[in-house]
Amino acid sequence: MQGSPGGSGADAGAGGLIDCDVHNTVPRVEALFPYLPPHWVEHVRQSVFKGAGASYYPKNAPVAARPGSVPPDGPAGSSLALLREQVLDPLGVEVAILTCLYAIDSLHNPEAAAAFASAVNDWQIAEWLDREPRLRASIVVPVQLPELAAREIDRVGDHPGFVQVLLPARSEHPYGSRLFHPLWAAIARRGLVAGIHFGGAPGNPPFPSGWPSYFFEEYAGMAQVFQSQLASIVSEGVLDLFPTTRIALIEGGFTWLPAFMWRFDKEWRNLRQLVPWVKRAPSAYLREHVRLTVQPLDAPPTTEDLLDTIAQLGSDELLLFATDYPHRHAADPLQAFLPHLPAALARKIRGENARALYGLPRPA
Repeated sequence: MQGSPGGSGADAGAGGLIDCDVHNTVPRVEALFPYLPPHWVEHVRQSVFKGAGASYYPKNAPVAARPGSVPPDGPAGSSLALLREQVLDPLGVEVAILTCLYAIDSLHNPEAAAAFASAVNDWQIAEWLDREPRLRASIVVPVQLPELAAREIDRVGDHPGFVQVLLPARSEHPYGSRLFHPLWAAIARRGLVAGIHFGGAPGNPPFPSGWPSYFFEEYAGMAQVFQSQLASIVSEGVLDLFPTTRIALIEGGFTWLPAFMWRFDKEWRNLRQLVPWVKRAPSAYLREHVRLTVQPLDAPPTTEDLLDTIAQLGSDELLLFATDYPHRHAADPLQAFLPHLPAALARKIRGENARALYGLPRPA
């Protein structure tokens, strides 16, 4: 990105840094044994079933792991020690929000999906939250089974370490569908954020046109999936039915949002009689209820273009800082993004927007 910084260099470092996307990875299915019912431990040991996939990324995809993030005894993201060494301590992170991508949504056995989701959440409490006070976490749920997902949210949703429910961007049905009302009701009941994150393994193609040939296509095109979820959530009345809903779009970028809002508003003016319960322009709902992480950073080539894109969002409260550790990206927001912004905006993105979204207290 060309151009001079927006006068915020030193000021961008002021205030607490809140990292809204840090991945903790289940190292192996045996790590969940202490938290699983004996039946499932025996089933894993005696059958070919070995739990869900640990990630939505191909094992050797370049984006999956930055250099030095893979511990000797597990996959990238499975070491709390490395997280402290590579993110929490050197960046001075005040709070990091864990997003565990253990693919519960790939399990077709409902009892297995519920049991493994509960095990992952208990594992997160014991192995991460109890060991590091700077961490908060996302509840892993069987999104394909909304009533069981709601039950899991109610089971652990009052734990102070959980601030979010993790929803894969790819789903069998769009999240605005009334099938998901029990899920949204539980999220609202517990005062949690709905974190819609890149990826998903529901079994259906990631695009309406069918299956892509390469992971590159899926990764580059994931913004379309985020857009489809927003269109569904607004159009089917979720934000009217559950008006306290807060949504974070995680690892989907943000520069696509202005054009999407323009089109969404235009078509609502043309077709609003089809969705009379949508009382306001869709962009108004999105600005009120939705926030987005800045990583992966799809920045335009100049500082002027970047500032213009942010201005087109229509609010300085929409963007959240994230490293997406341990995933690798071409641009580091701390170096290639925040120093180019006005100081007040940089401080909001560094932490204040996330503090408001997740209800995090200010440090004493």
